[in-house]
Amino acid sequence: MRRHEPSDVEWTFIQPLLPRRERGRRRLDDRTVLRDCVEVPDRSRLRHVPERYGSWATLHTRFRRWAKDGTFERILRAAQAKRDAAGDIEWLVSVDSTVVRAHQHAAGARKGGSATRPSAVREAA
Repeated sequence: MRRHEPSDVEWTFIQPLLPRRERGRRRLDDRTVLRDCVEVPDRSRLRHVPERYGSWATLHTRFRRWAKDGTFERILRAAQAKRDAAGDIEWLVSVDSTVVRAHQHAAGARKGGSATRPSAVREAA
């Protein structure tokens, strides 16, 4: 089993969540494609994947299709619901209210530094 190969238990959970294609020619196994999509770290280098991954076009097409139709989100939501039902997820959220201030020039301040225009002096008064 490769490093990112889904176990049999994981695969029985994921398989029903993947879209089914009933028509057309025989295609590469979904389990293989899912494993290879996880193993390829950088989508921009997909054309240069090693031969053990199979056709780069197949990986690209399937990954793009699954991303577009919400397959990955469906798998994530189902996994979260399963773990939440088992009590394995604590939904406590910490919100940080840190403020990052921009430099005065980034905020549109005048580059001269002082308000020497007559209109600026009137506005300040």
